[in-house]
Amino acid sequence: MSGQSSLERMQWMQMRLALASARPPRGKRSLVWQPEPRGAGMARRGQQILGGLWHLAGQVVEAPGADPWDIPAPSTPFEMQLHGFGWLDDVLTAGGAEARRQSQAWVASWMKRHGKGSGPGWTPALTGRRLLRWISHAPELLRGMDGDMQARFFDLIYRQAIWLRRNWSDAPEGLSRVEALTGLLYAGLTLEGMDDIAPEATRGLQSAVQQDVGEDGGIAARNPEALLELATLLGWAIEALGARDAVPPALRDAQSRIVPTLRALRHADGGLARFHGGSRGLPGRLDRVLVTSGIRERNDSGLAMGFVPLSHGRTTIIVDAEAPPQGAVSGSAHASTLAFEMTSGNCPVIVNCGPGGAFGPDWHRAGRATASHSTLSIDGVSSARIGPLLAQGGRRIAPLIQGPKKVQWQRSASRRASTLLMSHDGYVRSHGLTHLRRLVLSTDGRHLDGEDSLRAISNTDKERLEDAQTEAKLQGVGFTCRFHLHPDAEAELDMGGRAVSITLPSGEVWVFRPGRSITLTVEPSVYLEPGRLKPRPAQQVVLSDRVMKYAATIDWTLTRAQEATELPPSPAETVL
Repeated sequence: MSGQSSLERMQWMQMRLALASARPPRGKRSLVWQPEPRGAGMARRGQQILGGLWHLAGQVVEAPGADPWDIPAPSTPFEMQLHGFGWLDDVLTAGGAEARRQSQAWVASWMKRHGKGSGPGWTPALTGRRLLRWISHAPELLRGMDGDMQARFFDLIYRQAIWLRRNWSDAPEGLSRVEALTGLLYAGLTLEGMDDIAPEATRGLQSAVQQDVGEDGGIAARNPEALLELATLLGWAIEALGARDAVPPALRDAQSRIVPTLRALRHADGGLARFHGGSRGLPGRLDRVLVTSGIRERNDSGLAMGFVPLSHGRTTIIVDAEAPPQGAVSGSAHASTLAFEMTSGNCPVIVNCGPGGAFGPDWHRAGRATASHSTLSIDGVSSARIGPLLAQGGRRIAPLIQGPKKVQWQRSASRRASTLLMSHDGYVRSHGLTHLRRLVLSTDGRHLDGEDSLRAISNTDKERLEDAQTEAKLQGVGFTCRFHLHPDAEAELDMGGRAVSITLPSGEVWVFRPGRSITLTVEPSVYLEPGRLKPRPAQQVVLSDRVMKYAATIDWTLTRAQEATELPPSPAETVL
């Protein structure tokens, strides 16, 4: 306890008292229903953990033979994943007596060290996550355990369930609260003598999804991967309640809105669009959610959680066409307005750099900047700014501030192409300039025309731009259009530096050309992929110009010049 503040010691004592008062009912302790393991583990990752390589939250600790609770956690996200026990899915998927024995030992060690309320794992969300894993893996964990250890295991499951019943409302609204309530629901459905918990958890879930899920099937954070995680938990809850024919209509209604939106945010290669702190999603998770839901509809309203999908032939494009999240839900939001990602068949082509939180605070902040997205940015300025750190839900976040207020989009279609016109005012405050973007995708998916403009529209905007020009010593306001490439795509300047050839793993070749004489470069970039140990090096195509008067325009084309020569490999498990 040394090094703890008096407030932390008081909170810890309150936790211990709360847990001590969570006395399970007398009687037999057992599972009246055994659900299937909920998480889809990776056997390879499980073997690595058994060998002492703990790869959590994008960070790695090598500790062969060590008790995980002796490992100094390199970050709070690492510590949260460790105490949430999601890694049990991987270890037990590895299979065999050694995997079972080691899992039992690590669970027993946690019970001894933290079972009385100590440690960072006693938050509603982590307790719900841990209950889900302990309950769903109970047959394997209990196999071969002596009677005394089995009794202790069940006692602590019951105590956690009672503690969670009293404290789930302390979880922040959104995904954390849904995770807490799903764990509580499973406890109520599976633990003998605790069936009175299930109705309360069900009512809480109904309220949570009605509050969190909009009519368009989206969430306020506008994070596609967070929407997938919420859909996963909701699906587990519906499946568990369905075994008793007790699924409330509100839960099915929420699922019927979410799944079509997830389909709209899915690229041709099966991965999610990477926006606002979200990555592509765990391998196979999106497919499982879509299949097990039984819902085949797709959100074709034009705007899915603020994103506009375009799809023709083998090409998909997903564009951020709404203002970024604000306030408490914007702690991981990005300044990505009007940015797009593009996939051709099974190969991502144009991407955003992605979420950098797994690689530390500097990468987290850099990944949120406009320059880390495939869109236009004024030199040194993002379309939304990152505010100061604020305390929220037991953690500190830096919300987005001063982002675009007015974002417009219009979509039209003809026999030859689909056209998307968009604009945002994120640079009006600083420079008096509005960003306008036009994207035209041919109906065969082989040709993308683009145009990016900066314009001072009103007299007030022109005066503001003149002030910015004066500060720039009349050298013009510099801006760039960036097109970040997936690390598996290879870019090479061609045609005497007037074009860029982009070769994909399938052998497909796309050619990027600016429409007029303008500075065209291929520069280094990064691809921030949470499952990796470090950012992956990548490339970006960059167009640079300056606003000298009241408007400037860059036009460009991206054309498939050579078809695929072979099918690329299917997405594999994350490699180290």
